[in-house]
Amino acid sequence: MTPQTERLALITGASSGIGRATALAFAQAGINLVLVGRSQSRLEAVAAEATQVGVQAKAYSLDLAVLAHVSEQISKIADDFGPIEILVNNAGMGYTGALADTPLADWQRVIDLNLTSVFQCIQGILPQMRAHRRGTIINVASIAAHQVFPQWGAYCVSKFGLLALSKTLAAEERSFGIRVVTISPGSVNTPIWDTATVQADFDRSLMLTPEIVAQSILHVALMPEQAVVDELILMPNSGTF
Repeated sequence: MTPQTERLALITGASSGIGRATALAFAQAGINLVLVGRSQSRLEAVAAEATQVGVQAKAYSLDLAVLAHVSEQISKIADDFGPIEILVNNAGMGYTGALADTPLADWQRVIDLNLTSVFQCIQGILPQMRAHRRGTIINVASIAAHQVFPQWGAYCVSKFGLLALSKTLAAEERSFGIRVVTISPGSVNTPIWDTATVQADFDRSLMLTPEIVAQSILHVALMPEQAVVDELILMPNSGTF
């Protein structure tokens, strides 16, 4: 086994979209996988595709919106499979609606999944990474972490918060050999546009594909240990949407 094939990554939201594409890109690069998401059957389908190229892959069904259990469950998963070298926090949701009309429950739901669950995943993995004095944490944000869009208020706030979380974490964990990366894509053609919480009509053929974003995530994950891409903004040639 080469050092590269001994690497192990945990990816959240791995059953579809960017998470699935990242899992398959990592598998092609010889990185073993821990796949986390809500649908066990869909995760197992991704794991089966990954194992066909010769890596190990295991699926864990976990609802990251149930915050009280996230940190503990992620820690148990890491202990079960082995040292996690790469954590990709990809799970999240979209939400559209004017701030004045956003119910508190909806606001909290967006913040819980897009920001607080990431915080909890990080807390679940950090002790292991610190013990090995190495690790790469990649947080998938959005162009909405850098500029605001009307009708996307709760989503923008969650992504701005994720960017701040990443920057603070990077400053705190650098001495432990842990790298923190934020990748902020523009619009990506994923199932997020088909969800009930998103009401938007854009030409999805002009968007980035999940595979393009996945290749960028793989690139920053494979940077030499002496270097880090702190922040990457990835845009479609056609613009934001």
